Amino acid sequence: MVDTAKQFVAESKRRLMIDERLETLYRKAGYERVFITKVPLGHQITIYAEKPGIIIGKKGASIRDVSALLEQEYKLENPQIEVRPVEVPELSSKVMAYRMRLYLERGLAHKRIVFSTLDAVMRAGADGTEVSLRGKFTTERSRFVKLRKGQIHQSGDPANYNDVAVTNVLLKPGIIGIKVKIAKPAVFKPQLTIHEPNPAMLSALRKEKGLTLPPQEGTTSEPTAEPTVLPSADASEGVIVAPEGRHSVDSTSAEPEEPQTYQVAEQK
Repeated sequence: MVDTAKQFVAESKRRLMIDERLETLYRKAGYERVFITKVPLGHQITIYAEKPGIIIGKKGASIRDVSALLEQEYKLENPQIEVRPVEVPELSSKVMAYRMRLYLERGLAHKRIVFSTLDAVMRAGADGTEVSLRGKFTTERSRFVKLRKGQIHQSGDPANYNDVAVTNVLLKPGIIGIKVKIAKPAVFKPQLTIHEPNPAMLSALRKEKGLTLPPQEGTTSEPTAEPTVLPSADASEGVIVAPEGRHSVDSTSAEPEEPQTYQVAEQK
């Protein structure tokens, strides 16, 4: 009886070996990934690359060689290969890492390569990107360069959504490691839910804390004051004093005016 766990492990190992082999063969074609699906007639293989023409070859010669290689070395039954282009190569960390590798092999300055990579990724619409280089560039001492542009998460659950690729290139001074991180647009969306407060709960909380409702617009919180009548020296007359805050104040003068008083004759 075939062990199911061992069968899954062997299948995953074979997929990984095929991916590494295709990556080695078609690195200059901007190879990104491969999908292998078991179908009734054999195996369906879909390869994604930046330049599909290099993988297909002249009149499909390269495709036939790859099909024979997969059938003989990795025991795939009747492999049907399909090559598709990458929709946005600048948003693929593996494609950009291999592109930087080719530029370094041509002898271009590493700072120029890093800045052009950051600009290309951000122009493609990414939320953020980070490029790291480590190794010997021009001197015997190893150096480390890390440049970041945009917003990219470094820890927590959002960091798991970053597209990360690592590769290396061998130059005359030594090996240079390349690491590219890309935060793709609209991949991480935090789930935020806003609930309306319960009026009954708010009123109970205000009563418990001794809080009062704020005054509504167009109304004043101060009670309306009535005019006060003060007795005069003459019993037949009274004095009415205007309540505080009801008299007009000249905005040009620094001191407010004194409350106005009115003499009213008492009717007999």
